[in-house]
Amino acid sequence: MQLSQVQDQVLVRNYINGQEEALSVLVTRHQQKVYSYIRMLVKDSALAEDIFQDVFVKVIHTLKSGNYNEEGKFLPWVMRIAHNLSIDHFRKAKRFQVVQPRDEMDVFRTLKIDDLNVEDQMVKDQILKDVKKLIKELPPEQQEVLILRHYADMSFQEIADFTDVSINTALGRMRYALINLRKIIKQNEIVLSV
Repeated sequence: MQLSQVQDQVLVRNYINGQEEALSVLVTRHQQKVYSYIRMLVKDSALAEDIFQDVFVKVIHTLKSGNYNEEGKFLPWVMRIAHNLSIDHFRKAKRFQVVQPRDEMDVFRTLKIDDLNVEDQMVKDQILKDVKKLIKELPPEQQEVLILRHYADMSFQEIADFTDVSINTALGRMRYALINLRKIIKQNEIVLSV
């Protein structure tokens, strides 16, 4: 079986037992989610790259020292390290910033609309900007779930593990986020369509 098809927990075990390629597969498999999350937190691509490298240095050190507790939750563990190292950066700089994506990193950029003319693209950009403003009106827990689900492309189980809540709580937060977004749209009589 190819390494790319092996589960995370098996790859971790293989790496601990000396198979260096297993770590490469893990990094490749999860780099987009981890980097995107860090980038969203620190809002600086060069800094995000530095922290991303620090995350995997810590992962390697922890795995090699035998301090990793195998629970089959590799990605949530790595995301927690990424979160903590990002927060540590702000603590060291004596400033802490609220997690909010920048304009060029929109939560809903995953929407794909092919071959838009200029007018449609402007309308789409305005809608994305409006949705971003609406998300900021949600409670922080609901914002976090929306961002992790739509921007970091995490599953609800990964979100639950990462935020240290049950999967039902994560699902509930997403449900209430969507309900609250609909209420805000209706109250403000906002039209969101291309």
